[in-house]
Amino acid sequence: MRHRSLAFLGALAAAIAVVSLASGTVVGQGSTVATGAWKAPRTPWGHPDLQGIWNFGTITPLERPKQFADREFLTAEEVRRLTEEAAVRGDQRSDDPERDVDGAYNAFWWDRGVAIARTSLIVDPPDGRLPPSTPDGLKRRAALAQRGYDSWEDRSLNERCLVYRPVPVRSSGYNNNNQIVQAPGYVAMLQEQIHEVRIIPLDGRPHPSAKVRPWLGVSRGRWEGDTLVVETTNFHHKTNYEGSGGHRRVVERFTRVDADTLLYEYTVEDPTTWTRPWTAQVPWRRTDGPIFEYACHEGNYGMVNLLAGARKLEKAR
Repeated sequence: MRHRSLAFLGALAAAIAVVSLASGTVVGQGSTVATGAWKAPRTPWGHPDLQGIWNFGTITPLERPKQFADREFLTAEEVRRLTEEAAVRGDQRSDDPERDVDGAYNAFWWDRGVAIARTSLIVDPPDGRLPPSTPDGLKRRAALAQRGYDSWEDRSLNERCLVYRPVPVRSSGYNNNNQIVQAPGYVAMLQEQIHEVRIIPLDGRPHPSAKVRPWLGVSRGRWEGDTLVVETTNFHHKTNYEGSGGHRRVVERFTRVDADTLLYEYTVEDPTTWTRPWTAQVPWRRTDGPIFEYACHEGNYGMVNLLAGARKLEKAR
């Protein structure tokens, strides 16, 4: 976990809120094209250099909140205010012990990230909302909401310390860092939380048989100009991304738009979950790091307490 000062967050939010007109880079407007003279650096073998540690933390929600209606963008002042409010969220304690415990950590322990200029990460559909769910998608989401307490296998993959950052990558309360390393023919991505590693070949090899289904799916990459395009399929049937499981197909696009910004755009398709594909976009910000060790499964007393508490409630009935 990392903690940044309120002043730093406010300044960073204001900078992100303003489209980078000085460099001619269009960020957060449905485009991944750098319109100015800035050129991405190259690796010794000639590919755009995406290497480094990138922070993707943001408090901007995936879907557009209803109060913004048809508003696609926030003002710089709104971005600054939302970011500063998030930086102290949790510091207001309550005299009600139960409510106080529900508040979990105070702000020092969180690193939620900053707001971006958009009102949602979703850029398509234009309303900033997920497409309508299919009947099967609605059933699956309802089943996921009814997680049981009979066994650890009833709990989510992140509670079991198996997978926390699915594909596509999404922000949470802390450890929103991803380290990218490149070699001829490969790109590797190390996720800080639960230390998942994706190794992405760039040699045009096909996806394997549908019988091969890792937690993070199987990724294949290619270059389209200065943009790294990664297609991922073959997800394990027990994975979950907004209700989507093993039928998910994800196309991610990584583009350096300036020295300190990596634009991340992804399209998710699953005809068993949604009526159409959808696309989201978020800028990743360069950070000095380092990537910290993340221990989750070792001493996972949260899971033990959760199941033990369920047994105690059963006896009390």
